[in-house]
Amino acid sequence: MTSIFSATVVQMAELNNLFIELTAKNCNQRCKHCYINFPMSKNVKDFISVDKIKAALSETKGENIKIIYLSGAEPMTHPEFNTILRLCLKRASVCICTNATFINEKKARFLKKVEEEGSNEIIFKLSIDHYNEIKNDDIRGRGAYRQTLNAIRSLVKYNFNPILSIINYYGEEKKVLINEFNKLCTKIGFETTDFNFQITEYHNKFKANPEDFEFKDTNFDCNSARVLTENGVYVCPFLANDHRGRMGANFKDFSRKMYLETDFCLTCIKNKNKMFSLNLDF
Repeated sequence: MTSIFSATVVQMAELNNLFIELTAKNCNQRCKHCYINFPMSKNVKDFISVDKIKAALSETKGENIKIIYLSGAEPMTHPEFNTILRLCLKRASVCICTNATFINEKKARFLKKVEEEGSNEIIFKLSIDHYNEIKNDDIRGRGAYRQTLNAIRSLVKYNFNPILSIINYYGEEKKVLINEFNKLCTKIGFETTDFNFQITEYHNKFKANPEDFEFKDTNFDCNSARVLTENGVYVCPFLANDHRGRMGANFKDFSRKMYLETDFCLTCIKNKNKMFSLNLDF
């Protein structure tokens, strides 16, 4: 059994997943389950600089990066989002982790043209948490459900294959969620497979996790990922800008070792799989 007091060590095998936090606090939604502690204002200007991203891409030339994730809060609020996207696509395929509110048909058409400028792929992780509109919007805010469905339709029209990022806020069975989301996607003309669903556990930041999870493997984000923020390099999106997850100031000299000693880590252990990175075997 693993206790939070006898923390298990995870040694990063290789850096396959590079997360770039474009903003820590800027988001146009206030979802009930979000682990980020947002200030009262929705207009925080804490965007990462393009120069810092350029430096990180240069410092990681020797790493086997397969996917670069543009994350946040909401990454598409960054005023230089398109520049950053093009910059990252020169290095690897890019996954945009978004609440989908900035994606419409015009934006999808533009992003397809950007993708066609090179050989790497743009992948979308769209946040939607329930197949029922009322339950979803109770979590994410009024209108979020229809905005996401519109984004899915727009992306599919231009031959993108979006992934639905689902936080299991209500604690339902995974099979039920997948079955119901399959029905929903079929109705809007989106043919899905298991690849299109990433269902993860809800991390309740107001409730401590029990300390009796059994640690069986190292199939976690910290095994193959690191996060670049304006404040340095961190182990995972959960612990971005948290001193417990700080791995270094930059990628010239960053730690490849992580101690699983926080409630966030116990949430990942309970999830039994990566909570942020994609399956790289697709």
